[in-house]
Amino acid sequence: MAGGFTIKVDGLKDLDRALGELPKTTAKATLRRVGIKALKPFDAAWRANAERNRLTGALDGSGGIGTKLTRRQAQQAKKSDDKAFVEVYAGPNNPAAVPAEFGTVDQSPRPFMRPAWDATAGQTLQIVSDELGAEIDKSAKRLARKAAKLAAKG
Repeated sequence: MAGGFTIKVDGLKDLDRALGELPKTTAKATLRRVGIKALKPFDAAWRANAERNRLTGALDGSGGIGTKLTRRQAQQAKKSDDKAFVEVYAGPNNPAAVPAEFGTVDQSPRPFMRPAWDATAGQTLQIVSDELGAEIDKSAKRLARKAAKLAAKG
């Protein structure tokens, strides 16, 4: 792949095994928390790169980080057969972002998302690497406390 890169991460099998020991909803919530935290640098970077639209306000004021898509985005995502265990999204939800990023027949591209991702991808991966194990431990301890409370009640 031209311009691509390879990343090697050790310990993912252990983390996957630890996530598998949690109830499904707890594992999903844990991954979502880490994903949202990891995407914060990217969110700040694309907002800093986004242009202000003279007519409608600002691209940088739209979107953010979350686990839900707008109705339009969800319809487009249905076209894909890929479905992950957890999905976290970041970026603008303003339709004007696409022509700004890629250009049109009448407008040259003014990329702001790709440069933001290129600048923060390593940091994002590092946050996942640093935070996921600790977040799994917190979730497991929370579950243990809940179980102990239930056991104490009888």
